[in-house]
Amino acid sequence: MDTMTLTSPGAPGSTAAPAGPADPSARTTTPSAARGSRPGRLQSLWRGPAADPSWARPALLGLLLLTLVLYTWNLTASGYANSFYSAAVQAGSDSWKAFFYGSSDAANSITVDKPPASLWVMALSVRLLGLSSFAILLPQALMGVATVGVVYATVRRQFGAAAGLIAGVVLALTPVAALMFTFNNPDALLTLLMALGAWATVKAIEQASPRWMMVVGVFIGLGFLTKTLQVLLVVPFFGLAYLVAAPTTLRKRIVHSLLAVGTMVLSAGWWVAVVELVPASARPYIGGSQTNSFLELTFGYNGLGRLSGDETGSVGGGGGGAGGQWGETGLFRMFSSSVGDQISWLIPSALILLAAGLWLRGRRPRTDLRRAAYLVWGGWLVVTMLVFSFMAGIFHEYYTVALAPAIGALVGMGAVEAWERRSSAVATIALAAATAADATWSFILLSRTTAYGDWLRISVLAVGMAAALLILATRWLHARALPAVLAAALLVGVAGPGAYAVSTTAQGHSGSIVTAGPAGSSRGPGGAGNPGGAGGAGGAGGFGGFPGGQQGTAPQQGQTGTQGRTGTGGGMGGLLDASTPSTAVVATLSADADRFTWVAAAVGSQTAAGLQLGTQLPVMAVGGFNGSDPSPTLAQFQQYVANGQIHYFAGGGRGFGNQNGGSSASSQISSWVQENFTAVTVDGSTFYDLTQPVR
Repeated sequence: MDTMTLTSPGAPGSTAAPAGPADPSARTTTPSAARGSRPGRLQSLWRGPAADPSWARPALLGLLLLTLVLYTWNLTASGYANSFYSAAVQAGSDSWKAFFYGSSDAANSITVDKPPASLWVMALSVRLLGLSSFAILLPQALMGVATVGVVYATVRRQFGAAAGLIAGVVLALTPVAALMFTFNNPDALLTLLMALGAWATVKAIEQASPRWMMVVGVFIGLGFLTKTLQVLLVVPFFGLAYLVAAPTTLRKRIVHSLLAVGTMVLSAGWWVAVVELVPASARPYIGGSQTNSFLELTFGYNGLGRLSGDETGSVGGGGGGAGGQWGETGLFRMFSSSVGDQISWLIPSALILLAAGLWLRGRRPRTDLRRAAYLVWGGWLVVTMLVFSFMAGIFHEYYTVALAPAIGALVGMGAVEAWERRSSAVATIALAAATAADATWSFILLSRTTAYGDWLRISVLAVGMAAALLILATRWLHARALPAVLAAALLVGVAGPGAYAVSTTAQGHSGSIVTAGPAGSSRGPGGAGNPGGAGGAGGAGGFGGFPGGQQGTAPQQGQTGTQGRTGTGGGMGGLLDASTPSTAVVATLSADADRFTWVAAAVGSQTAAGLQLGTQLPVMAVGGFNGSDPSPTLAQFQQYVANGQIHYFAGGGRGFGNQNGGSSASSQISSWVQENFTAVTVDGSTFYDLTQPVR
């Protein structure tokens, strides 16, 4: 029984110190030395590295295939998903200038309130496949499959194939991952790039390689161009792990780390420099800023403002310890009623196994590679979780997808480490405690919904507790019983989140605010219905009756309907979601379109996005996402109208100008239009014909 392990016989691990018989991490076999020669590319693809057991590569391919099926089988049910980003994708597929800047429309009036890297990927897909829900969302699903593969490959390097597979399964079945890898927010690409950064960091530590540290910098830089400062949360422990464990001198470790920082700055800075140096008159307005500056957007609205809650132009105030529109902050925020079922299923187990892993590796040499891996993934989890827990500004549940790779990696690594070292009381107790904690917390989370009845939560609790007790008694169990005990513990770990993941992909999601899980799941503060910044909205619960995202059937491209209409006069769309314009509206706006730069203008990006996706023609988003950006000013808008560049103005568009110090230009424009131009009603929606002034 003592010879049974979860790792492959040649799994590479930490070197430089003798280990006991139950610690295969002491072996010095490296991936390159273990491969050997294998005949045939197809056979090589199926068999994988010689160091792995024969089942490892088929199991990996099966995992990737099942992940692809899970993420794509109902992909188009979400229609255009977050229309705010889909409109920018449509614009980028039509105009290379809009592509470069991430403009909301092909005429380049204003950008989205994020850098454009994620839009680049989707826009290229649309250029290749044509505008459709499938073309927009397919890259997101493929990013999910790639992230699972990257996490597997990273964990496998030091802990073996079994650990990698556990990590991949946990990641794939995390509910918020199943949501974000089938949705078009930037978080999918951000998560993939952070996982690639961890992979490159591990390789850099193994080889003490400045080139691989520069690769880390490239991935982090691209992450910045995806969602600005959030990617930097993983940087401290990536750097610390290299400084601690790379097998070279301290001077070289410092130099290599500085090279990584320099590469990161260059990878992101070239685009920022272009945006800041190009005259404002020659580029679109930077959405989300009050001064037309990407630096202001980065360090204000999308930066320090997220921590303090002081976000000029956002709708509503910050959270704070007493709670707020973004939910109550505090150490247990990730376990709250609004966040817990999105991400927290295995967080207690991951933390237990992280602590045990660091304890078990405590006396290893400085260059111990497994301990370095714990620093990389553990630092990622702890730092990001703490920032999410205490940030007082805009926070939404789907942000937590950034935790999923770290949770999966720590569970896989820690479980295998503890099993290999089960002769140690610390390891056995840690593995049993992790199993019991998972069963207990899953029972609590499943008790918050009635979607699965009582059988699932009771089964998870009963089987989990039994498995935990049997793990404590492994030395007295027959060897043939051990696989069943391990299988039970693993099944308990993924049963609850797996059910939520399947429920998530079985239904469509639309709007800026979306959450994972079965339809009708209850939500606490800070959730669905809460207003927020673009791509910054996402949650569950209610707020003041504002229209928002939804779970359930989403409008498909080309489908008519009235979802999201708000305001008076048949306004097209709401603050957090767009409506699909009717055929009559599309025909009206498209008439004589070649005479105008913008076929219409509307307050708020979601209102404009719905019209733009329906017509596939430029629509100006007055005031940006919240209607609180000074783009355009009243004088600029009046000049556009005088030049005959805008045909219609959509009535009833939702925007909240002058919020938290934001501009009131959109309100001034709306009032001026209503006072001076003729209103027309098209299929229940009100528009103002800017070519027909009131006489």
